[in-house]
Amino acid sequence: MAGTKKNLLVVEDDEGLQSQLRWCFDDFEVAVSGDREDAIANLRRHQPGVVLLDLGLPPDPGGVSEGLATLEQILSMAPETKVIIVTGDNDRANAVKAIGKGAYDFYQKPVDSETLKLIVERAYHVHELEEENRRLQRTQQTPLRGIITASPQMMKVCRTIEKVAPSNITTLLLGASGTGKELLAQALHELSPRAKQKMVAINCAAIPGTLLESELFGYEKGAFTGAVKQTLGKIEYADGGTLFLDEIGDLPMELQSKLLRFLQERVIERIGGRKEIPVDVRIICATHQDLTAHIKEGRFREDLYYRISEITIQIPSVKEREGDAVVLAKAFLDRFSKEHGRPIRGFDKETTLAIEGYDWPGNVREIESRVKRAVIMADGPTITLEDMELSPPDEEPLPFNLKEIRE
Repeated sequence: MAGTKKNLLVVEDDEGLQSQLRWCFDDFEVAVSGDREDAIANLRRHQPGVVLLDLGLPPDPGGVSEGLATLEQILSMAPETKVIIVTGDNDRANAVKAIGKGAYDFYQKPVDSETLKLIVERAYHVHELEEENRRLQRTQQTPLRGIITASPQMMKVCRTIEKVAPSNITTLLLGASGTGKELLAQALHELSPRAKQKMVAINCAAIPGTLLESELFGYEKGAFTGAVKQTLGKIEYADGGTLFLDEIGDLPMELQSKLLRFLQERVIERIGGRKEIPVDVRIICATHQDLTAHIKEGRFREDLYYRISEITIQIPSVKEREGDAVVLAKAFLDRFSKEHGRPIRGFDKETTLAIEGYDWPGNVREIESRVKRAVIMADGPTITLEDMELSPPDEEPLPFNLKEIRE
């Protein structure tokens, strides 16, 4: 909820440093513990997203490092917690050992408040992203089959699909390449009364214009050279079900008038035929192109545009979906790790931030492709920036707080 402070646990036995850290993190709810027992009690009570842990806690009677023992207990009880090790100059070896045991990061004393604050803010941001992904996984369902999202923008699209699906209205899906238009078309069909009938898809950009007419409308025997038998077109084949016209913006001008007549009359004539054949079919169209610009340029009929866009659904790009890049990347990582038998735990902290900050011009398809390649190429237990072929994230602290914005 907006305005709610974030929980931070500081495990430090130096009272002077305790006070300094309380003051440093004035935009956090800070709980302070001086030993392991109290730290575990505060962990249970406050469930902090981030823990600052001093490795220099006095060792137990057996000589075991109390700091490392505390780290292990915290991560065994709350593995999602980001533990940042604070260590002295002479304890770097233990700090590296702590990273190997699962600590998120380490910082050497003396404490520089601004640097430490930046590290904690970034750790908390990663924790929030991962928590959102866990929340989505706990629901064990997606809003629509095949759609992975946690963003309000895409959830709104899914709700619209659910409302439109039961009707017979012609629907136009608009969105950049890789945003999931075909999956949403499939959802429209599966949620409709026609779900038990066929859904027939045709990509208007993938078939040459000379062949597209016969693909759509079919032809009679002898209609042209090579027409050795009567062949049904995609429209007729979809009778009773759904016809999905993908990349409708690439439909040749000479075919647009014939498609318009079908949409108006709901009858077709096969090439070389004279008989009008009634067809009962639900039409869904999709394109990544700007059809209004095509109309102005004389490349798309305005009357056809209004006929196919009785309902228009705009699909946001991944860049416009808050938090979805990380959620999608994690879902693909889980899938490809299982498919390829790779025991990969997740993305490292820099990669998680880079995934969120990258624009993803190729949208969902690009995320899927990069994660699949990274799973195959990764050498370690986590996916790195190099594996994902991403640049390091912006070094600005994320997210901004009100104090920083005012400054």
